[in-house]
Amino acid sequence: MRPGLREALAACRPGDTLVVAKLDRLARSLPDARDIVEELTGRGVRLQLGGSVHDPTDPVGRLLFNVLAMVAEREIIRDRTLAGLAAARARGRRGGRPSKLSADQRRTARKLYDEREHTVEQIGRILGVSRTSIYRALQDDTATADTGRRRSAAGGAPRGAGAG
Repeated sequence: MRPGLREALAACRPGDTLVVAKLDRLARSLPDARDIVEELTGRGVRLQLGGSVHDPTDPVGRLLFNVLAMVAEREIIRDRTLAGLAAARARGRRGGRPSKLSADQRRTARKLYDEREHTVEQIGRILGVSRTSIYRALQDDTATADTGRRRSAAGGAPRGAGAG
């Protein structure tokens, strides 16, 4: 149990009301929330969540509390997942399915594309992958190389270049 929560629970006396802005600030999981409420109820302490007092001895109060606890637990899981994904991206990791193209194949695709002698479909046939895989590899290559020349999605000239 977290030290601040332990102190707050220890300070509660029979007849007190523990005020919590959101349930996810009280507990990290549904079983944890149930245990805390059971402890508070056993000691005669009421719980106020976000402006409304919940009576865990009443069947409707228990139902409402369980629903709120499930929603709070889901939010905690979502927040932790998003934080983990952001941390992985910061370390350079990318989620999703691995690329079908090796680094050598990506270089070959870029070379053939830049030479403008083959269509993207032909490059895909040469490398044994779909046209979409070639476009994705070229887009990823352009984004990571950050050369300053961005190609349009249709594979035309760099943006801002005239027809001339």
